Amino acid sequence: MTPRILVASLATAGLALAVGQMPATALPGEGGTSTMQAGPDVIVGSIPDVTKYGANTVNGTVIMAYAFGSTSCNLGTQELDWYAGTSNHPVIPQNAYRIKNGRIEQIGVGWMKHGFCALQENLCGTCAPAGSGCPSLLGIGCSDPYTASLNGSQGDLGPRYEVNPSTGAFPATGSTTWPSIPSGQGTIGRRVQIKGEDLNPSLNAGAIYLAECQYVHPQDAAFGNDNNNASYRQFTVGTLSGGAYNISLAGSTYLQRPAIYYWPAVSQTAVVNQTDAPDGRYLVGSNATQNQDGTWHYEIAVYNMNSDAAADSVTINVPYNVTVTNAGFKDVTYHSGEPYSGTDWNIAVAPGQVKWKCTQTFAQNPNANALRWATLYNFWFDATTGPTTGQAALGMFKTGGTIFGATKVPADPCRMGDFDCNGVVDGADLGRLLQNWGGTGITDIDRNGVTNGADLGITISLWG
Repeated sequence: MTPRILVASLATAGLALAVGQMPATALPGEGGTSTMQAGPDVIVGSIPDVTKYGANTVNGTVIMAYAFGSTSCNLGTQELDWYAGTSNHPVIPQNAYRIKNGRIEQIGVGWMKHGFCALQENLCGTCAPAGSGCPSLLGIGCSDPYTASLNGSQGDLGPRYEVNPSTGAFPATGSTTWPSIPSGQGTIGRRVQIKGEDLNPSLNAGAIYLAECQYVHPQDAAFGNDNNNASYRQFTVGTLSGGAYNISLAGSTYLQRPAIYYWPAVSQTAVVNQTDAPDGRYLVGSNATQNQDGTWHYEIAVYNMNSDAAADSVTINVPYNVTVTNAGFKDVTYHSGEPYSGTDWNIAVAPGQVKWKCTQTFAQNPNANALRWATLYNFWFDATTGPTTGQAALGMFKTGGTIFGATKVPADPCRMGDFDCNGVVDGADLGRLLQNWGGTGITDIDRNGVTNGADLGITISLWG
């Protein structure tokens, strides 16, 4: 896996517009290349349709089930394996998101569709067929349509835990070895599950909804072409019928970008930045809006695109003289036998820092509630100052270590070294630093955990 996002050729992008799709550069962010990528390069070329399956009540909550169609395209220079019943075919997870009141959150998650053969069509450009009919290869430049009804076929839907999204590896297993659909959930099992209250129009005035599909494939990953595998499309919520809300796809499919990239188009003060772990890509979105009482509300959304390491903590440093309140957390609800825990992360607010942390380490429980691939978690808090640019530290669950992503953080209301905030660095500040020598807190300017000579040097350099 390489730390880059790859987009289609300019010719492909032009054709995409002609067939009602949007290129990856339709929203702010990375640009792309103007050439085809070496090796196979599978993308979601279109999300063409949606199927509604009804609802079941689970632990008192009405859960509705859907599936989204996905048309794949091979934008690479090599044919792509598509062998059913082996470890050499694509798997296709599907997600749903809602943007509401300045926050993007994942409201729906489904199992993965396992590919079984590939038609040789030309949605994304000139197709060099790999064979006639529906062969076990996707030709160069060719597209293959999977309708929503195929992507919602329960017997072909496998759990996400089996896949290493960084390498694309998964066992050649079938539905006979996967967890059984829970009793009483035959309608909704394995499909994209969304709480009815998250779709109810009377509870979600002004909400924007997004469907997302992604392809994961071992060949695609091996060639470093796996950062452009997700695309999304908006949908609208209609009337209630048959126990579930009717939903309809709207607008065009936004190609080769996860749904989080639509957040700034709706909440114009929001930003999305990418950061890469050794084994995959994360996207850190953030937004800051002023509350009526003069404080500021911070929203942070972290999306794990394809990192098997997963994330188990998010840490934001804040100035020591900034007060943080109302910190919160939201994850997704796994279902249908996915083994992952649903325990909420712990939240710790301390001087200079707010931290969200998974309740168990990988050694304690490999199935703890880490931020897994193709998944978005939410983190929020209020602070007494407005935003500046800082960093979110993401701890890695399986491998240890930390990566950093740019995000909005509260600004320091005082200049550096002005510990009493009187507008000047003077003897009073020096006295406070010396009094706290060896300690932590506001006088630890470089935040290395101790007030020492380095902090003294910084203070003197800022004198006056």
